[in-house]
Amino acid sequence: MYGAERGTRDGVPEEDREVAEVPERGRVSGGGRAGRRPLRVVEVTGPSMVPTLYHGDLLLVQYGVPVRPGDVVILRHPFQQDLLVVKRATERRPGGWWVRGDNTFAGGDSTDYGVVPAELVLARVRARYRPLTKGQRSVTAVVGWALSALRPVRSASSRLRAR
Repeated sequence: MYGAERGTRDGVPEEDREVAEVPERGRVSGGGRAGRRPLRVVEVTGPSMVPTLYHGDLLLVQYGVPVRPGDVVILRHPFQQDLLVVKRATERRPGGWWVRGDNTFAGGDSTDYGVVPAELVLARVRARYRPLTKGQRSVTAVVGWALSALRPVRSASSRLRAR
């Protein structure tokens, strides 16, 4: 789910783009006040969360915060724990969370691997930033991008249920 690009892009260093490991509990990110949860920037790769998230979107994620049904979350894949994925937590079930991708045709969610243990759910997505692409050079394209580039990732309807 996270980019394979190296170096920097859009002024964001590579180490701030990828989530390689879970920060230590209680660690303060960015020298802020004690009690704040660590925030990281990660990049989306793949189509599993379209139309909410697209390939190349940057996400601001927060570790160690409670998850509610409808939240978009970062989790370790239950069968490949070195692989991090982004999904929507749809329902709390015995043994963990039922997670779904917003793109029903992409697969790779709880319909394939079942309930995800709560300890594998690492972070909640707070906001999405969509970088300007090379093809967006006209005034209308840039204005359209400016209106939609930075958005909070809202929870889905409270009526959202796992199928």
